[in-house]
Amino acid sequence: MTATPLAETGTPATGKPDPRLWNEDLAPATDRRWKVYDIFALWMSDVHNLGNYTFAAGLFVLGLSAWQVFTALLFGFVLIYFGMNLMGRIGQRTGVPFPVVARMSFGTFGANLPALIRAIIAIFWYGIQTYLASVAITLLVLTIDPGLKPLTQHGFLGLHALGWMCFIALWLAQALILTRGMESIRKFQDWCGPAIWVVMIALAVWILAAGHWSISLTGNPKSLSTGEQFRQWFGATGLILSTYGTLMLNFCDFSRLAPDQKTVRRGNFWGLPINSTAFALLSVIVTAGSLQVFGEAITDPAELLARVHNTPVLIIGALTFAIATMGVNIVANFVSPAYDLANIWPKRITFTIGGMISAVAALCVLPWKLYSSPTVVNYFLGGLGAFLGPLFGIMIVDYYLIRRGEVDVDKLFVAGPESPYHYHRGVNPVAFGAFIPTAALAAVIALVPAFAPAAPYSWFLGTGSAALLYLALSRRALSRKQRAA
Repeated sequence: MTATPLAETGTPATGKPDPRLWNEDLAPATDRRWKVYDIFALWMSDVHNLGNYTFAAGLFVLGLSAWQVFTALLFGFVLIYFGMNLMGRIGQRTGVPFPVVARMSFGTFGANLPALIRAIIAIFWYGIQTYLASVAITLLVLTIDPGLKPLTQHGFLGLHALGWMCFIALWLAQALILTRGMESIRKFQDWCGPAIWVVMIALAVWILAAGHWSISLTGNPKSLSTGEQFRQWFGATGLILSTYGTLMLNFCDFSRLAPDQKTVRRGNFWGLPINSTAFALLSVIVTAGSLQVFGEAITDPAELLARVHNTPVLIIGALTFAIATMGVNIVANFVSPAYDLANIWPKRITFTIGGMISAVAALCVLPWKLYSSPTVVNYFLGGLGAFLGPLFGIMIVDYYLIRRGEVDVDKLFVAGPESPYHYHRGVNPVAFGAFIPTAALAAVIALVPAFAPAAPYSWFLGTGSAALLYLALSRRALSRKQRAA
């Protein structure tokens, strides 16, 4: 990579950055404190949550054995590990966040499109994740003190009084951390990720003891044909890739803070194929144990915890699940829109202001109503999510195959034609020409019922088709430019 040295403030050492493209939060990182454990803890924060537990447990309920779930998710997380390393290398070498990295392929102003897509998805899921955690906390609170049940009998805007209290409490706790910047986020996720392990291991020991320490890893609650088992296995791999495609796209937001690439790779290794599959296996073991002990597969850990008739345990569990959700929300659904919104108007919107705009927006969209609407979750968020694969494919091909890793970081903050990332009025028509048809293809595969068998692979298909089309169009454009010269 070729880049001009940076001054102490993070501004380019030569030339003057355009205020429409630069502020201190978007500038190349100069304070790189994230070590191997920080990145490892980041993945613990992102993986250790109710959604991932339910996803792994759901695969078991669908008919895969614990061993099959483990191998499917291990394969998926290995692929995610390599994808994260690809994007992580870009962030670590350039020191800039996702929306600035997107300027290389989409143009200095065209990068606002991928930034906005990622931001909208994150804002909606930020609200939904907070709501889901508040539901779990509400259930546990009622188990601890049934006298609070009258607070659930009257509602406002679709949520009862106790639900509002739990939701606002979690929302405020997250906002308190978010306003303190990336260093505060690093310190928080360093301990919130491991916290859920303590509760999960205790839950596993409890359920194993209740099941007389004889939980089967090969049995399952539903009999499937061999062909159906293969379909479910590969489908699980595709779905986990789609799930982590969001963070894979903007992982440079975190890797930019690492001192070297070895740190990023090692943190990803321990956090993804090792920790993530271990958590998934533990989730399935607990679910299999619940089937043996209670006669039904309980896929919600909060519901399972509520069956432990011990008030101190319930209180600790409620707090831990709240912390776990805060961790995944901050990592996956806050950092990205904070940078993405700052990229739209750097002169007025900082990382902190962008984050608070995201948090307020996540509250205003009434996430409990969104979550209760299959149309919103499946078609709106699912459709936007399908766009992430093509964005990833274009950005990776641009950096590794078109530019061969050669980037002038200073020019990413220059708006005029003197910047190689200006293209046509700040927009790269080649990137948009590759993105629009492949994003439409991915969305159709993900959403149209006729393509349901291929839906789990929409991320693969979107990424691959966009990468190939962008490579072909870029080489064609370069050939025309050379002939014209």
